[in-house]
Amino acid sequence: MLFEIFFRKLISLILRLTCKLDFIGIENVPAEGKCILAANHIGRLDATLVYHLIDRRDIILTPAEKYSKVAFFRWAAKSLNAIFLDRFNPDIGTLRAVMKRLQNGGLLAIAPEGTRSKNETLIEGQPGTAYLAAKTRAPILAVALTGTEDRRVLENLRKLRRSAVRVEIGKPFTLPPLENKKRDEQLQQYTEEIMCQIAALLPDSYHGVYADNPRISAIRAA
Repeated sequence: MLFEIFFRKLISLILRLTCKLDFIGIENVPAEGKCILAANHIGRLDATLVYHLIDRRDIILTPAEKYSKVAFFRWAAKSLNAIFLDRFNPDIGTLRAVMKRLQNGGLLAIAPEGTRSKNETLIEGQPGTAYLAAKTRAPILAVALTGTEDRRVLENLRKLRRSAVRVEIGKPFTLPPLENKKRDEQLQQYTEEIMCQIAALLPDSYHGVYADNPRISAIRAA
């Protein structure tokens, strides 16, 4: 608890010193109860924004397994009650742990792409987020991040300038339960829906592999 309080204050200080922050739709995040924040992932600052924006003590983070090899990150993850996720192999244990905490009313902050985008635009989403949402029936809130690209942040720091960071959070939506006979097909459809919901909040230049998806225009029109 003490580390989380310290971490939040430190993160807020760092972000205020290095970024000009613009938040839209923060009122869409529930003060309690299960939900999933599904965001694009373009920089190392992305995960820290959760602790600056969301004043909840039940945040669920799933840092990449590579950080578990560093003692400090292992200690920090334990202090923040985070769960390391193996991005390259089926990680049933982690999925079950996250699912249990979601069912108990937690808030999961996750990048459906599974990793940071090296080209700074959307890459193909992975099915894990859709699976958790469909199994737990947790509302999903798409989150669009711009300005947190490592390249841009470092360049601005060298010039002693703050980076313009924008966070837009969409309205909640839910996914239907999975049907055993159609599970793989539905997971693909649900994952595409999540990614298009994120894309609809982003500038067109960030759409990446979803650039020509007609669902984006339909979401914006609605």
